[in-house]
Amino acid sequence: MSSSNNNATWEAQAQFKEYLSAVNPKMPKIEVEAFLSNLHESGETRLIPFDLSPNLQTNYAATSPNLLAGYLRVNAAESFTTDFVATSQLYFVIYGTGSTLADQGKIDWKAGDLFTLPSTSKALHQATTDSVLFWVNDAPLLSYLGVAPKEARFTPVLYTKERLSEALENERAIGGAQQRNRLGVLLSNPNFPQTMTLTHTLWSLYNILPAGVVQKPHRHNSIAIDHCVSAGPDTYTMIGKDIDENGNIINPIKAMWTPGSTFITPPGWWHSHHNDSGVDAVVLPIQDAGLIMNMQILDFKMVK
Repeated sequence: MSSSNNNATWEAQAQFKEYLSAVNPKMPKIEVEAFLSNLHESGETRLIPFDLSPNLQTNYAATSPNLLAGYLRVNAAESFTTDFVATSQLYFVIYGTGSTLADQGKIDWKAGDLFTLPSTSKALHQATTDSVLFWVNDAPLLSYLGVAPKEARFTPVLYTKERLSEALENERAIGGAQQRNRLGVLLSNPNFPQTMTLTHTLWSLYNILPAGVVQKPHRHNSIAIDHCVSAGPDTYTMIGKDIDENGNIINPIKAMWTPGSTFITPPGWWHSHHNDSGVDAVVLPIQDAGLIMNMQILDFKMVK
């Protein structure tokens, strides 16, 4: 084919848009979604992705534009291999015991543990008892960019249930802790000292919501995939696009905290956490804030 023919083909793809009509394009809506524990409570060994690609209008599985999440059920004495093209993977053990073998080595895990994996060819998850893991990774981001990782940016990190609990108790022991609007610990990786995040793309807070406490509304430009670790009845998050002059969320959606379940908080939406029960609750939000923070557009705001 001659160069002139190439030019004609390439020039045919050139488009031009009027600025004011195109500067804020209409993007697919990200809504409040819930993924309940009944999805993983029984059945065969399997991966259960939260695939919202029809809503997001992508040709690859995605829970949000940058993240893919779901549950992994592995029955006792069985195994399952995941093969994500991702730079960062998080796994939280909802219940069970077992191990995960990746390129970098083997991780033994139990209920309440959380671990992260860097880019890896495959990961073999083996269960000694019936097990369910909540997982999140940045595979959609790589699919959108049309790239694959060329190197691992960090080594696996294991946050055990014991150390997570100890870190929370240390926070609660600080004077005035009960009056703070957040009472949790950010999970950090020493390879990312600037963002102080779980990985270079993922962010996570192990957040306790004490009995009878309301954590006032806040918002941020990162999407949150919120997993309920534990909660009593009448524990929930109120989510809405706007607040009034008194800092109250206008026309909120109520997302209940059900242990072992997960819900999505859209980016930029205000949300407050409420515990009207007599039992402390713990939620584990996973966000793409490692990436957003590095871009310096997180824009975290909190009602005072």
